[in-house]
Amino acid sequence: MFIKIKKNYFLLISTFLILYFFFNLLDGERGLFSYFKKKEILINLQTEKIALSNKIKDLEFKNSLLSDKLDLDYVETLIREKFLFGKEGETLYIIEKNDN
Repeated sequence: MFIKIKKNYFLLISTFLILYFFFNLLDGERGLFSYFKKKEILINLQTEKIALSNKIKDLEFKNSLLSDKLDLDYVETLIREKFLFGKEGETLYIIEKNDN
């Protein structure tokens, strides 16, 4: 038995090394499957970053309407939205969103 192992020692070790490298190539922290998971996470984070930067730009624009030069039309729009305030003789219609 040991004689057969000694004769095929190189073949046995090379087979185990090939299997070891093959499994580490596919699986593991730096493997192929992990690469695709991390790539998907990166894409999701990039889209979230774009959405958040757009939201920041929108908020900065609204803030500039209130701070740099006071935009009275925007202030009136805010008052109407927040306090449901209308002018005399004006009829307010509240439309509730129905997602059916």
